[in-house]
Amino acid sequence: MLRLIALLFIVVGLNDVLASPTQVLLEVPKGPRQLHGRFLQITDMHPDPYYVEHTAKKTACHRKKGRTSKNQASYYGTPFSDCDSPFTLTNFTLDYLDKQWASEVDFVIWTGDNARHDNDPKVPRTPDEIYGLNRAMTAKMKEVFTSKGIPVVPSLGPNSITNEFAKIWETFVPFPYLQVFQRGAYYSKEVIPDKVAAISLNTMYFYDSNKAVGGCGFHDRDDPGNLQLDWLEVQLKTYRYRNMQFSFLEAIDLDFTKDKSDMEGRSNFRDKTLLYNILLQEFAALPTDPNKLDYADYAVVNTAPPVVPNPYMPSFRIFAYNVTGMESKPKVNKDRQHGHWRGDRHDKDAYCRSKKNQETWKCFLNETWNSDPESPSRSNKLWSPLGYAQYYLPDLEAANAKHKPKFKLEYLTFAPEQLHPPENSTGRKFHYPIPLVQLPKSLQDSGVTESKFAPYMMADLTIGSWVELAQRLGDRQEKKLRGRFRKYMYMGSE
Repeated sequence: MLRLIALLFIVVGLNDVLASPTQVLLEVPKGPRQLHGRFLQITDMHPDPYYVEHTAKKTACHRKKGRTSKNQASYYGTPFSDCDSPFTLTNFTLDYLDKQWASEVDFVIWTGDNARHDNDPKVPRTPDEIYGLNRAMTAKMKEVFTSKGIPVVPSLGPNSITNEFAKIWETFVPFPYLQVFQRGAYYSKEVIPDKVAAISLNTMYFYDSNKAVGGCGFHDRDDPGNLQLDWLEVQLKTYRYRNMQFSFLEAIDLDFTKDKSDMEGRSNFRDKTLLYNILLQEFAALPTDPNKLDYADYAVVNTAPPVVPNPYMPSFRIFAYNVTGMESKPKVNKDRQHGHWRGDRHDKDAYCRSKKNQETWKCFLNETWNSDPESPSRSNKLWSPLGYAQYYLPDLEAANAKHKPKFKLEYLTFAPEQLHPPENSTGRKFHYPIPLVQLPKSLQDSGVTESKFAPYMMADLTIGSWVELAQRLGDRQEKKLRGRFRKYMYMGSE
């Protein structure tokens, strides 16, 4: 039976409505936008209006002075703690992005929660507080990005409430999808009209701890998760017909484990060593023989680092993607039929003959599994993801009202030579994946071929490149690479 295997790279610190309507990005000024080939991913800001400097960490940084400086809340936030973000941190981060990155990105992927965690029984969080904090963060995102014509694609976090968000996010959700959003908090948005779309899913409908829904049960066709998947199938067919590319975003990662037939939520791993070891075991089990690898069996899940320093350090990512040849017009391809059956037919037939398995989605779904070996996710071409750079605030605790923290490059997936034009390049304009001014001085030198900031040396972020990295991490001989991977997973918190 065919297995969809998710390569989970947790490096905290990686497409029935009648048709998907053509979308008009109301916030984008008239005329074509000049694309930079980059987008920002920012997640989980969790602003806390009750955060007070110098208070005790054990009170969620709300009251009582900490006995020592190590136990006290810092001015810009308290890393590796259970405290949420002070407004000094969220404002500093968005002001920094406004000045340094807003003119360098094409769109923004904004996921996660924008209200504090409900982790202080003495100050319980209320719906009004959730609404108020989200309105405040939305206003700031509009100021920094939307007002400049930069599309913002938010995704609902687990602490959000649907109906009110249709009003709060009205600017971000395309008008044709407002009704869908009000019903289920999912929608689609063309971040590059007629070419690239982002599909914002509400994965809480698939989350195993959400007792308000049925978990996509076979006998409950009106279950919110099933309705969302019906809607999603239409979106994918429509985008395939229009020859468009798309990407998914969600606040909670899905689990596509090989020993379970249904999608279900992934629980948070509290045991860091356990998660690290499980990943290495999964990576070591990958086939090394190219003839045994079918990239159609794989997907990549990128878990982004949050702004909230709970429990790591504030971070964001800048992704680069291929914009070479973007001037060409999209073609409507009615005959695009790349696909294969869902697994070994004989195995599935045997499985579905069993009475207990007959009334399951696995035996009910018989359409082909669409997979295009020529897609941008499989080979480097127009719209392919090329790499990302992760920035963070390493000196957060040392900063104060007089001395601001500084965002620094933590690492990037590129090889150093990819950051500069090829030596013999002529004619075609080179799109810098990361502006040179945003790189450390050592990487601004085009002659550099190795760097501590470039541990992975990935050619791009296609599925083949991710599988290759996973295979390297699965090799016991790659001790240095494994060490860097573990460090970036937990941003030095171990």
